Amino acid sequence: MPQSRFTPEQLDELNLLCLFNPDSTQEGLKVHTGTAAPEAVAAVARLHAKGLVTQADGGYLTTLGREAAVHTQALRGILDPVELTT
Repeated sequence: MPQSRFTPEQLDELNLLCLFNPDSTQEGLKVHTGTAAPEAVAAVARLHAKGLVTQADGGYLTTLGREAAVHTQALRGILDPVELTT
């Protein structure tokens, strides 16, 4: 049976994917081990191990990473509360 919740580690990875611009191959992300939260350092290393980013400390999105970032950001947009104006 699939797990029913995102793990804290997966949430950290999703949060990092939200920081990328999937519309640009020229914009990357660098997670500095000396100043970034340990969770972010570990998350970006996992994204690299999964083939979603080019470097263990960030870099650029791979083709698979771009697809993941697009879906992650779309899901975030769907789940964001809509501000109603009257």
